[in-house]
Amino acid sequence: MDPDLILRWLHVIGACVLLGTGAGIAFFMLMAHRSSDAQVIAHTAGIVVLADLLFTTTAVVAQPVTGVILAWRLGWSLSEGWVLLSLGLYLVTGAFWLPVVWIQLRLRDLARAAAASGQDLPARYHRLFRIWFACGVPAFVAVLAILWLMLARPDFGAI
Repeated sequence: MDPDLILRWLHVIGACVLLGTGAGIAFFMLMAHRSSDAQVIAHTAGIVVLADLLFTTTAVVAQPVTGVILAWRLGWSLSEGWVLLSLGLYLVTGAFWLPVVWIQLRLRDLARAAAASGQDLPARYHRLFRIWFACGVPAFVAVLAILWLMLARPDFGAI
């Protein structure tokens, strides 16, 4: 089998995992949050944290590795504009994703504590959820832009 085809396939699968897991996590966290049920939120956030650990983290590591090897094998310069922009957007995504992971852990813990005590979710939970949501929007848009750049490969020239 063609190694370049396998590499492209792995890179595309990684992109699908990043986009799909991100969208799925956002959907399930939002739906759990809308329930206002601390037990539902705690359970959902626990699954979300696990999904991020297993799927998103794996794809986050694999994407730059497969991308750089793929560019090298196909003769694409890493200084091409669309490649540099993709890498920049990837860093932007990571800058928003890392706090989101920490926030998800805190949301889970706050919801678990509220469920265990039978109390309402604390104000800190609601503040963190708003930050979590606000961080997710630019990260998701950046991933969509990266996918477009990978497909269109616009000629921005080399830098």
